[in-house]
Amino acid sequence: MGTTKKGQKAKSDESPKANGSSKVDVKAADKGGKRKLGLRGAAPWAARHAAKHAAEARARAAEPPLPGSARATIRIPTGAEDIKAKIGDLHNALVQIKALRKNLNKGFYEIGGILKEIQARRLYEAKGYGTFEAFLEREIDLGKTMALRLVRVCTTFLREAAHEHGLDRIINALSTLETNSDTGSTSTKSAPPGGGKIPEPPTSTASLPLRPPGR
Repeated sequence: MGTTKKGQKAKSDESPKANGSSKVDVKAADKGGKRKLGLRGAAPWAARHAAKHAAEARARAAEPPLPGSARATIRIPTGAEDIKAKIGDLHNALVQIKALRKNLNKGFYEIGGILKEIQARRLYEAKGYGTFEAFLEREIDLGKTMALRLVRVCTTFLREAAHEHGLDRIINALSTLETNSDTGSTSTKSAPPGGGKIPEPPTSTASLPLRPPGR
């Protein structure tokens, strides 16, 4: 019985000290351990800091970029709207050529007209091609020679005549015209200024006599 009373007194004496120390710790934590936060858990200076940085960013964006800086490369280039329009027109033209390519015997004249428009408007430059021939080699599956001939078909023949004779005969006729133009140019170069034919050289005998005959 004596031991139990002494143990209860000891526990009762220690409990106030423990309770007092915990209260002191909580007050100390409230004074200096925790930071007072603003709305939504953010510090009061965070909004001012963000507004200051936003103002500085707007001021830097308004100034012209230095040559060679990273910001200069992401600015909108001059004529961007024109480039976008050309890219769109070129895409539509390629889609039409792909659809007409399925029946080349009927759509060859229209393909030539579309290619002629691409060449005239220089739409191939929108995709980075320096020449029209390079564009034909990479983008048109007809081949450069065939594509160029289709462009020339539109400038040489009428649409009704081309469809009446067909693709094969039109290409053969175009090849004949190209051959005649080439031979005509070479014959013009070899012709004399007077316009007549060049006389053939005289025939010479293999061996000449040592003395005149009859002597």
